[in-house]
Amino acid sequence: MSVFRPLHDGWTVAPAAGPAVPADFPVSQVPAAVPGCVHTDLLAAGRIPDPYLDDNETALGWIGHADWVYETAFEWDATSRSRVDLACAGLDTVATVFLNGAELGTTANMHRSYRFDARPHLRTGENRLRVHFGSAYRYAEEVRAGLGDRPNAYPDPFNFVRKMACNFGWDWGPNVVTAGIWQPIGLHSWDTARLAAVRPLATVADGVGRVAVHVEVERESDEPLSVSAAVTGFRAETTIAPGERTAVVTVEVRDPELWWPRGYGEQVRHLLDVTLRSAGGDAVDTWQRRIGFRSVRLDTTADAHGTPFTLVVNGVPVFARGVNWIPDDTFVTRMTRERYAERFAQAIAANVNLLRVWGGGRYESEEFYDLADELGLLVAQDFLFACAAYPEEEPIASEVVAEAREQVARLASHPSLVAWFGSNENIWGFHDWGWPERLAGRTWGEGYYLEVLPAIVAELDPTRPYWPSSPYSGPSRHPNEPAHGSMHIWDVWNEKDYVHYRDYRPRFVAEFGYQGPPVYATLRRAISDEPLAHDSPGMLHHQKAIDGDAKLQRGLDAHLPAPHDFDDWHYLTQVNQARAVAVGVEHFRSLRPLCMGTVVWQLNDCWPVTSWAAIDGDGRRKPLWYSLRRAYADRLLTIQPRDGELVLVAVNDGAEPWQGTAAVTRLAVTGEGRAKTAIELDVPPRRAVTLPLPGDVAGSEDPSRELVLADADGLRAWWFFAEDKDIAYPAPEYEATAEPLSDGWRVTVRAGTILRDLALFPDRLDPSASVDELMVTLLPGESATFTVTARPDLDPAALTARPVLRCVNDVQPQTPGSTS
Repeated sequence: MSVFRPLHDGWTVAPAAGPAVPADFPVSQVPAAVPGCVHTDLLAAGRIPDPYLDDNETALGWIGHADWVYETAFEWDATSRSRVDLACAGLDTVATVFLNGAELGTTANMHRSYRFDARPHLRTGENRLRVHFGSAYRYAEEVRAGLGDRPNAYPDPFNFVRKMACNFGWDWGPNVVTAGIWQPIGLHSWDTARLAAVRPLATVADGVGRVAVHVEVERESDEPLSVSAAVTGFRAETTIAPGERTAVVTVEVRDPELWWPRGYGEQVRHLLDVTLRSAGGDAVDTWQRRIGFRSVRLDTTADAHGTPFTLVVNGVPVFARGVNWIPDDTFVTRMTRERYAERFAQAIAANVNLLRVWGGGRYESEEFYDLADELGLLVAQDFLFACAAYPEEEPIASEVVAEAREQVARLASHPSLVAWFGSNENIWGFHDWGWPERLAGRTWGEGYYLEVLPAIVAELDPTRPYWPSSPYSGPSRHPNEPAHGSMHIWDVWNEKDYVHYRDYRPRFVAEFGYQGPPVYATLRRAISDEPLAHDSPGMLHHQKAIDGDAKLQRGLDAHLPAPHDFDDWHYLTQVNQARAVAVGVEHFRSLRPLCMGTVVWQLNDCWPVTSWAAIDGDGRRKPLWYSLRRAYADRLLTIQPRDGELVLVAVNDGAEPWQGTAAVTRLAVTGEGRAKTAIELDVPPRRAVTLPLPGDVAGSEDPSRELVLADADGLRAWWFFAEDKDIAYPAPEYEATAEPLSDGWRVTVRAGTILRDLALFPDRLDPSASVDELMVTLLPGESATFTVTARPDLDPAALTARPVLRCVNDVQPQTPGSTS
């Protein structure tokens, strides 16, 4: 059997002398973690401050322009095995590898693995391994100089090197251009032959599951080999003739238990064992994975409304309640299975069923896809091209092909992966962002998205659909046409009020979102500004969006009372973010089956920043998360404007019919009823039903003093006739009590007046604290209970007072002449 020996110990890293290194930075070695990167090594050694705090990122920009040298020594005893390879699962990015002074090879792609023949250069006793990382900046600039510039949404040349694009900075991310041995590295010793690639393609039809196991072998011998595959008690075997290097062995499983997305069935997986044997029958290599039997297709059959974009799993159309996933840490080697599991649990608790892995990050780890398989989270995977024109010439072209082939084969075993997308926004960019004039005939990536990548997917994994880009509307159409295919909606955040989400009738929305600041405890950990203000230096540095602060202010001006201080601003901008996304999600879900998916930008952050995320850079849930949980629930009750009238829409994404009665009332903001009706609900599974509201309930003679409330089975839908800034809210009155629990507090609030979007922020008292619910609107006489997980020594008076306990109507209009 082959043997893999990790080489993860004893590494050091030091900068190579050069002009990029500051004169006062010590050019000496520090211990290096492998897998890891230079930033985390320097941080652990105390050589640099945390790049995520204040504006440290700017002062540390030189690191990406410098060269870095990793070195280690290891002992080696002569082996009888005929092959010994140095297997590098991932090098970031422009590397030259030396063993005992001999150059083994070079790399220029973070997104693929490399293997070098080490046997000729190994010696008994001590061996020295050195990896020299050249600056990714310098490499990209040299490629750009040779091929000609291409348009790019950001200043740095990330489109000229196959590296995680968002390392170079994004409108939510820091510019920290990493280098290092970011994946496992070690010596692989083997004889006879090894499994170079195993690609299981699982399909199911007519009650029969089939696994076609495609095998590639690397040989040291021309003897005949055999390869067998076994799953759930069924087994098949085939022979690989002398000199042959590929084979397919197919296992059939009668009536297999299926893998389903969460909410549609169980996530049944089956262990697949693959064994390679020599002519004498000895096992020389093995491979094992858990696979799932399921079918998936993308329904784009033209209909009366245009071109749908519907994921169909096991014959069942699935409404995608999705979120976009970016790298959860810019320093990706800090990610663990436990941290992935925490994020996935947060996504599932928000009723998410799909993650889109965005094309400016990375192909995620095995832990990511394995957890998605286990939990039933669908994954839509971008190829790694984002917001830029990419050259189709060498040295980039061959890297793209090698990378794509490796990643498609690597991920083929995962039932959660249901679609490949060719790029993020690049076809749209070519059409709408002024690229043709700037390109002057140079290549920009179209050949990748329309020819190279679909051909690779069709060859290596025809079990999954491919779509040329996100967004894309089909050939001969504008790429972001709402009636056709998938679309992104960004004019709302960039230019319009969020109510304009309702102007769209899309088939599938793969990106839309609205910004808000992170949780207060996250801000205070990352930013040392005194006083903290929306425009203080640290806050501005951790706001990367163009005119981001002005766009947040535009949103406040349109909807909410003017903040008196930073506490008001922080709370109200978070409320506005939560409301904006809820407006979009509820509208798009109400259009089902015309619209069959919403993928909110974005689930997570990679550092502490004001952004579109629902989970901030420290892993804390923003108000948006709580709003998303309600908007993505299996059953949704929502009031929508249609053709100048109000309607009630009941959305049922569950497997059982929804039957009941909705009480719909027009109320004064003081709580008195004005008009009321009862509407019977009978909503089939996986459907939405639209019901008209009578005029006396849906109309108001005094919009600033009235609202509509629909209530059914504990679900509520609100409609306010005017914006909060124009509503004659009473000053809030309530009774709040805090009762200690074994692991926190129970806070009960009883309303004396309406309390709009009541929220509790215990992290202001204890950074480790969290709360089970946020943004609850109460009418006079109603109460809400919040369960707080926190230290037992919190001050109950502080827990039930501003700025911890907030509602929108505690921000009262300022009187003339007052100061804030």
